[in-house]
Amino acid sequence: MNAPASPGTGTGPEPVESRRARESAGRLAAFGARLKSWEGFLAVLLLCIIVMNALTSPSFLTTENQVNLFALSIEKVIVALIMTFVILNAEIDLSVASMMGLSACALGWLVQQGVPMPAALVVCLLIGIAGGAFNGFWITVVGLPSLVVTLAMLIGFRGLARVLVEDRSIKEFPAWFEALGQQSLVGPFPLSLILFFALLVLAVIVLRYSGFGRQVYVVGINLEVARYSGINVARVKMLLFTTSGFLSALAGILFAARLGTVRGDMGLGFELDIITIVLLGGVSIFGGAGSVYGVVLSILIVLYLRNGMSLSNITGHLQTGVIGILLILSAMIPNVRSFLAHVARPGRLR
Repeated sequence: MNAPASPGTGTGPEPVESRRARESAGRLAAFGARLKSWEGFLAVLLLCIIVMNALTSPSFLTTENQVNLFALSIEKVIVALIMTFVILNAEIDLSVASMMGLSACALGWLVQQGVPMPAALVVCLLIGIAGGAFNGFWITVVGLPSLVVTLAMLIGFRGLARVLVEDRSIKEFPAWFEALGQQSLVGPFPLSLILFFALLVLAVIVLRYSGFGRQVYVVGINLEVARYSGINVARVKMLLFTTSGFLSALAGILFAARLGTVRGDMGLGFELDIITIVLLGGVSIFGGAGSVYGVVLSILIVLYLRNGMSLSNITGHLQTGVIGILLILSAMIPNVRSFLAHVARPGRLR
């Protein structure tokens, strides 16, 4: 008969205590790795901002303030979701804020001309789709850089908005439309916030669990590899820019509903905050790296930081300067970390 295996020989069953200790050590190691990641850094930074704001202002943690700080920037964070896809694809869309302004101004102009509100809403969304497809055509078919195309349309869309309303403000919206943008729909949440949560869930599903999401990453990592893999690169990019135009137009409509008025300068400069949110969330400006989870943490950081500065009576110009510094740091820090990791390799230290 074979003698029973003694403990420690590796042939017998592992003791329960040893297995639990090994599993606990594995969980601690995984948690430590997450803390060392960019998302972990953002989570710690977010916690510090929350604590600082809570100590500075007693009203910061109230439900009313939490809903308000989202509602006041909801148009930016909605567009930040699709901007995440665009930058992951190694592209950029600088025209999103101008499209927001154009759709809002087009809505006001159409209503002023006597067009029924439902028809005007549809037309404005179609304007967004057409504008996004126009960008996509010059980028995917003609082959121009997205930076050049969308910078030109940043000027073009804004010019069209100013042509429609000139220097006037248009306030002739139905009461039910303004109520959708200014009043709660479900509990304390307005329609815009509910739409954001729905779009966020959809973005996570598409990016993490769909074939299209994997194609977005592959195209962003290496365009030639994507082509040789059979991916229709032009279709992916065209769909992204068309969706960017559509969601920007939707955000413009929500902006008009929230304010109850439209002007030619609506959304002016919003692209700075939107791109800052995406890059701060860990999405590489060169494409192919990043996640929606990091962008969500970044959204909270930017919103809480602005809210804390507002509660401390810091002026809007200074807030914009802080956001600009965040944009520089968000692009610089990941590259510095990669450089230091490369230098610290054993082969590099000889």
